Amino acid sequence: MISGESFYRGIPVFRGFTSLMDPALYSPLPDDWSIGVADIVDSTRAIAAQRYKAVNMAGAAVIAAVTNALAGREFPFVFGGDGASFAVSPDDVELAREALAATATWVREDLDLTMRVALVPVSAIRAQALDVRVARFGPSANLSYAMFSGGGLAWAEAAMKRGEFAVEAAPAGTQPDLSGLSCRFEVIPASRGLILSLLVMPTRGADPRAFRKVIEDVIDLVELSPDGGRPVPPQGPPLKWPPQGVDFEARTKRGGSLLARRVSVLAYTLFAYLIMRFDLKAGGFMPGVYKRQVAENSDFRKYDDGLRMVIDCTVELERALTDRLAAAAREGIVRYGVHRQDAAMMTCFTPSLLRSDHVHFIDGARGGYASAATALKAMMAAS
Repeated sequence: MISGESFYRGIPVFRGFTSLMDPALYSPLPDDWSIGVADIVDSTRAIAAQRYKAVNMAGAAVIAAVTNALAGREFPFVFGGDGASFAVSPDDVELAREALAATATWVREDLDLTMRVALVPVSAIRAQALDVRVARFGPSANLSYAMFSGGGLAWAEAAMKRGEFAVEAAPAGTQPDLSGLSCRFEVIPASRGLILSLLVMPTRGADPRAFRKVIEDVIDLVELSPDGGRPVPPQGPPLKWPPQGVDFEARTKRGGSLLARRVSVLAYTLFAYLIMRFDLKAGGFMPGVYKRQVAENSDFRKYDDGLRMVIDCTVELERALTDRLAAAAREGIVRYGVHRQDAAMMTCFTPSLLRSDHVHFIDGARGGYASAATALKAMMAAS
């Protein structure tokens, strides 16, 4: 029997994002795997209250908790802004269940948000004549991100929202292992005009070939822009002290009072800030290399049954993208949502400063994916 990690590692990594829609890149998940899904209930209200960092921290916490529960074993996951999705083998499903339950409790108690979580068997998805296929995209030589196709993730999320396959929250006071989760960087101002959060989904019954052509056209338009629209500058995001995310990071720690944890985080982040600010080598840690990897490892574009992008773009590129998508929507091929803002934000998962595979989740800093999803839902309602 092939272990879950061996199955996922056995999928070849593709490098060019323009190849994203090639079906040959995607491998079907084994039938005995499960899909984990999580999202924030009424994230629109939280966004309206400008709780952007809290919403993103909750979504990233799912991935951090499951990764730590699996002792760092690789598994496919995708960050969705106000939630996350992932896949696990039967050997890891109970560990994932415990991590999801603990994360839901932590989100309620420490972030004052409500998170719903579910574990959906892949076999249940295939019973709906849908599939879950996964590919591995390498944005750099440092790591790879999972991409999902087949319609199964979207169905699993909808099932979770209907209350199916729910994972009950853990008892009060239960805290997941969120080691490595932080949000120390400042927001990243747009350098080309605006930060665009974009979601593109297929219309029910749309011709897959027509949908693929639309996605490829969108990617081609973005690839023509400098650095493919990457919102993170080569030297990494702005860094100040004390960081805006001190309270959030303190809440990820275990043990002691919240005040003591805040003091500890302030002391550690001051040390880290001085090392980064003055480019000081500490042991095997090289700040310049790390900052370059932060930019390279950012997940500003992904695919999970639909295209998600957070790009730094000109007004002209934004117009070209929305014109193409509007035309496809009129033809009944896609439904989409966009949200324009002046900055992007980053939430980081760095299990080890000495490894190059640290993960950096990107979203718009003024509503991001959650607001784009609201626009997408409005388009669905109007049609």
